[in-house]
Amino acid sequence: MHDELTSVDIKKMQEEIDYRELELRPKLIEDVQTARAFGDLSENFEYKAAKQAKNKNESRIRYLERMVRTAEVIEDDSADDEVGMNNLVTVRFEDDGSEETYKIVTSIRSDSLNNLITIESPLGKALLKHKVGDKVKVVVNDNVSYFVTITAIENNKDDSEDKISSY
Repeated sequence: MHDELTSVDIKKMQEEIDYRELELRPKLIEDVQTARAFGDLSENFEYKAAKQAKNKNESRIRYLERMVRTAEVIEDDSADDEVGMNNLVTVRFEDDGSEETYKIVTSIRSDSLNNLITIESPLGKALLKHKVGDKVKVVVNDNVSYFVTITAIENNKDDSEDKISSY
C-alpha cells in the first residue's frame, strides 16, 4: 500500500532528510565519539544516550526515505464548493448536535488531537467531494457508523505551513 501524499509533503520530507543527513548526523556521530572517550562504556550514560540519539536519527532517515520512495503523489481535484485537501470543514454530529471543525490532510500530517484528520480516515474519506448541507454517513467498521452534516467549508489549498508528523 502506498501513502497518498502531496508534492509539498514530499518536499518537506526531503528537507528533513537533508537536515538529518547533512547537519544532525555529523553532530550525533561526534557526540558518540566524545562520550566514548569518557571511559568505561558499560557504565557510561552519556555514551548510551548519544548512541541512542544517533540510532533514532538514522531510523527517522530510513522511514522518511521509504515514505518518499513509495509515495503516491496526489493532487486535489475537488471543486471550490466541495470538501477537498487542506480544507477546514465544520460538521454537525447528528447523534448529539455538537459541531466540530477539522482540517483534511494527508497521513503524514495527521494529528487527531488538533483536528487534523486524514483522507484515509473514516470521517475524512466520507467528507471528500461533499458540499455544505450534505448529510454524510461515516462508516467506522461493519458494526459502527454515524451521520454528520457539513455546515461550513473553508477553502485552503495551501499546506506549506503544516508540519509533517514525527513518530
